[in-house]
Amino acid sequence: MDRAAKKELVTTLNQVFKTTNVVVVAHYSGLTVAQMQTLRKQMKQAGASVKVAKNRLAKIALEGTDVAAIAPLLKGPTVIAFSGDPVAAPKVAVNFAKANEQFVILGGSMGKTALNPDGVKALASLPSLDELRAKIVGLIQAPATKIAQVLNAPATKVARVVQAYASKGEAA
Repeated sequence: MDRAAKKELVTTLNQVFKTTNVVVVAHYSGLTVAQMQTLRKQMKQAGASVKVAKNRLAKIALEGTDVAAIAPLLKGPTVIAFSGDPVAAPKVAVNFAKANEQFVILGGSMGKTALNPDGVKALASLPSLDELRAKIVGLIQAPATKIAQVLNAPATKVARVVQAYASKGEAA
């Protein structure tokens, strides 16, 4: 890799580290190419990305970013997963680690907060941004439905009472 390519990679990684909400660092030693492709595909489907970069260059790119706390984790064959959604990358990484023993999560960072492997797993157990939005919409719609039921219920009861009196009057 020539000097210009290294400079471009550092610039690209620096932009990634500045714009993402969460970064997960893991060892990938022993994974096959097919397994790495599966990981990349799963990350892409979740709205996250995976990058394998030289640790030295990644450490340079970390300077001046909120996720600089992950620098000590960059030792050995590491892969960096990142996403804008704070739950997407950790969720895919944890699920992939369960299926592949060679994929070992070292830790990560969410903003300026450093995460250990347990922190990444805890973050992965949270619902995604889309799931939270769906729950909020459901909570907003539920009271409106109940209000409509309450407002309609007395009217139907009044109509039944009037109908009962009307039919009673006809019978007499």
